[in-house]
Amino acid sequence: MVLLILLSILALIVIWFLIPYSPLKTQFKKDIRSLQKETIYEKNDLFTKDEFAGLPEPLQKYVEACGYIGNPKMNWVCMTYDDVDFKQGKDGPSLKIDYTQYDFVSTPCRMAFIDSSMFGVPFEGYDSYLDGKGGMKGVVGKLVTIFNETGPQMDQACLVTYLAESLFAPSILLSDYITWEEIDAYHVKAVITYGGQTASGVFTFNEQYEFVSFTTEDRSATNSDGVIEHIPWTASCDRYQVAENGISYPTSFSATWHYPDGDFTYFDGEISSVSYDE
Repeated sequence: MVLLILLSILALIVIWFLIPYSPLKTQFKKDIRSLQKETIYEKNDLFTKDEFAGLPEPLQKYVEACGYIGNPKMNWVCMTYDDVDFKQGKDGPSLKIDYTQYDFVSTPCRMAFIDSSMFGVPFEGYDSYLDGKGGMKGVVGKLVTIFNETGPQMDQACLVTYLAESLFAPSILLSDYITWEEIDAYHVKAVITYGGQTASGVFTFNEQYEFVSFTTEDRSATNSDGVIEHIPWTASCDRYQVAENGISYPTSFSATWHYPDGDFTYFDGEISSVSYDE
């Protein structure tokens, strides 16, 4: 009888792991649907070259080279990644994850969901930045929260991540919470201020004026001993392709910490799709 009960419990656990329902994913989708209602642009609001005339020249050349001029202004962008190589700390395990992120335009807001498993047990993560507050939550087995990080350091890290991804939704470039400074023909400094936090970084473009990297010192890394350090951080993208709407976007993206003893790339993935206001 005891064995039968144990086998029944095990079977229920396996079924729970296999069914598509997840409380965290359900909450993520609910939050996204609510945020998608906050729009400031209509479908007939198109990007014009003149709107970017006051921005540094590399940004002007970027939006033109990547095909945004004449296309609709987006209220949000969704980017999905499949089979990302994701490392949990310099000495931590590696995971293959599916990753979905949304960046919104009306106010600085970013939501991202991690879907993976460890030893057959589902692992999910929900990164959020809303109303100036950042958070990172991890759940195993769809029910057990293993971390839920919040606080000023997280607020700034999420804000600067939003800034790093702003070029994927150029509507953000027209906002009044980001200031720009041209460094040279291929580098632009940006400063974003929102929710009592300020963060900055430098965008780098190649000769085709594709955005290839963003570097900042305003993201903090938590070491295995719990010590928080501000380490230079770079988001890099490559291998641009042209979508049906004529917009060119990268198909690879990585994130790297530049530690004194060497670089550590903890996120390295292929972008499988990019969509706007759908």
